[in-house]
Amino acid sequence: MIGNVLVDTGPLIALIDRHDQHHAWVTAQFDQVLPPLLTCEAVLTEACYLAPRAGRPAEEPLLLLERGVVRLAFDLRDNCGHVSSLMRRYASVPMALADACLVRMSELVTDSVVMTLDSDFRIYRRHKRQKIPALLPANA
Repeated sequence: MIGNVLVDTGPLIALIDRHDQHHAWVTAQFDQVLPPLLTCEAVLTEACYLAPRAGRPAEEPLLLLERGVVRLAFDLRDNCGHVSSLMRRYASVPMALADACLVRMSELVTDSVVMTLDSDFRIYRRHKRQKIPALLPANA
């Protein structure tokens, strides 16, 4: 079992949308991780915005929080300078707020791994030089 998993928006949407192309992969990953998965408000905001596009109610990602599947584990106020710096550093990618928060979380949470569908996590670095351990599908 894998602990300290930081979850991105894509896997949350794939989890709640059985028709998502990554649903089976995400479901298999969730069977291998220790709940709760850690995330930030920016990820939940994106997930609530994208859920209706997947035919799901906008509030459905919040049910994952209510049920304890995910837990908020980041305070943007305390990390704003670091997050802003990351967004400037990766402006050419570009880096979204949620991605910057997850990169910063990976710096703060010991032995963490990011579950994502976003191949940009192969580019991003924590502490400026370290690869970020990530769970990504083979085709991402």
